[in-house]
Amino acid sequence: MTDSTATDAGAAGGAQTQKVGLYSYYVVTLLTIAYVFNFIDRQIVGIASPGIKEDLDLSDAQLGLLKGFAFALLYTIAGIPIARWADRSSRVRIVSLAVVVWSGFTAISGFANNFWQMLLARIGVGIGEAGCSPPSHSIISDYFPKEQRATALGIYSLGIPIGIMLAYLAGGLTIAYFGWRTAFIVVGLPGVLLGALIYFTVREPERGAMDGPAVAPKPSDEGYTLYAAARHVFSIPTYFYACAGITAASFTGYAATFWVVDFYRRSHPDLPFETLVLMLGLISGLAYGLGTFFGGYLTERAAQKDKRYYMLFPSVAMLLAAPLMALQLFAADVWMSLMYVALFQILMGVYLAPSFAMVQILSPVAIRALSTAVFFFVLNIIALGFGPTFVGVVSDFYITSVYGVDIDAVSEEVAKATQSEALRWALFWSGFGLLLASAFYWRASRFIVDDWRKATGES
Repeated sequence: MTDSTATDAGAAGGAQTQKVGLYSYYVVTLLTIAYVFNFIDRQIVGIASPGIKEDLDLSDAQLGLLKGFAFALLYTIAGIPIARWADRSSRVRIVSLAVVVWSGFTAISGFANNFWQMLLARIGVGIGEAGCSPPSHSIISDYFPKEQRATALGIYSLGIPIGIMLAYLAGGLTIAYFGWRTAFIVVGLPGVLLGALIYFTVREPERGAMDGPAVAPKPSDEGYTLYAAARHVFSIPTYFYACAGITAASFTGYAATFWVVDFYRRSHPDLPFETLVLMLGLISGLAYGLGTFFGGYLTERAAQKDKRYYMLFPSVAMLLAAPLMALQLFAADVWMSLMYVALFQILMGVYLAPSFAMVQILSPVAIRALSTAVFFFVLNIIALGFGPTFVGVVSDFYITSVYGVDIDAVSEEVAKATQSEALRWALFWSGFGLLLASAFYWRASRFIVDDWRKATGES
C-alpha cells in the first residue's frame, strides 16, 4: 500500500498542500493503538490503587509517588535522549522497542511484594513510555500536512480516552474478579505483539516531506544541542504559553484521573466496584474521547478563518471545566457526581490536539521529536510528576495536621470518614490548575498569528 501524494501551489512562503493516502491513516491508527496501550499501562495503577494500598500497606503519599513522581521522573529524563535519538535515527524502531519495554515492566509490576519493588517496576514503565509520543508525533507530522495535523494528532490523542476506558473496563473488571496482580499481567503482555507489528509494517517517512521547501530540514539544523533546541522553542511565545497551559491543565487532569477510583471508594462506598469502573470507563471513552476528537476537528475548522482559535478553544474549555470539578467533588448523589465527571471530561479533551499541533507546526523539522520531548519534559515532570503526588501529600497533611487524626488509633469508621474528606479537599485544591491553564492559553492566542507566519512562511 502506498501514499498517493499530489502537490499544489501553496501560500506565500512556498508551503504545499498534500493529499494524504490510506497508508497515512493506517500509520496514525497503529500509533494510536500504541498510545492506547500507553495509557492502559499508565492508568492501571490508579484503578488498582485501593487494592495495592491494602495489600502492600501503603500511605496516600506513597501511592501518590507510585502514580506520579516515580513514573514521571524517569519518563521525562529518558524522553530527552530518546527524542534526540529519534531526530537522527529510525523513529519507527524506537516506538516499537518502547512498546515492548513498557509492556514488559507493566506485567512485572504484578509480581511486586512491597513499595520498593513496585517503585522500580513503575520506573521501568516510565522509561519505556518515554519512547512513545515524541517519535510518534514526529512520524505523524511527516505523514500529514500542517493543515491536517490537528485532526491527525487529535486521532492520535484518542489513545488517551480509549486507553483509560479499556483500563477501567478490562483492567478494572479483571481486578474485581481476579485481583490487581493478574490485571497488570493481562494488560501488559499484549503490548509485546503490538511492538512487533509496528516494527514490521510501518515505514519510516521522509522528514519534512509534508512541509514544502520553506521549512524543509537544513544541514545547519542538525547541529542543534539540547540547550539550543530548548532555547529556540521556548523563545517562541505561542510554544511557551501553550506548554504552560497544557502543563497546568494536565496537573489537574492527572491528579483527578489517578485518584478518582480512591475518591469514589471512600466518598461513595455503597457503589459497587464493578459498577464504578464500568461507569468511569464509559465516561472516559465516550465523553473524553468526544472532547479530544472534536477539540482537534472543530479547532482546525475554526482556525481556517482565525489561527487564534487554536488557543482560544482550550482557554474557554479549561475555564468551564474548573467549576464542574468542584461540583463533582461535593455532589451528595453519586450519579449527579458522575454526570459532572462526564461534562468535565468532554472539556478536558479539548486542549490536547491544538496544543500538540502547535508544537509540531512551530518547531523546526529537524528537531520535531526533540521539541516534543522538551514540551513533554516540562509537562510531565510538573503535571504527571507532581499532580498525583500533590494530592497524596495534601491528603496526608489534612489527615494529620488539619484534622489531627492518627488513623491507626481511631475506629475504622472515623478513619474512613477522615480519609474521604482529606482526599476530597486535596483534589479540590488541585483544580486551580485549570484556571491557570485558561489564562496561559488566552495569552498564547495573542501571539499565534505572528508565530505561525514566522514558522511556515505563510502570509
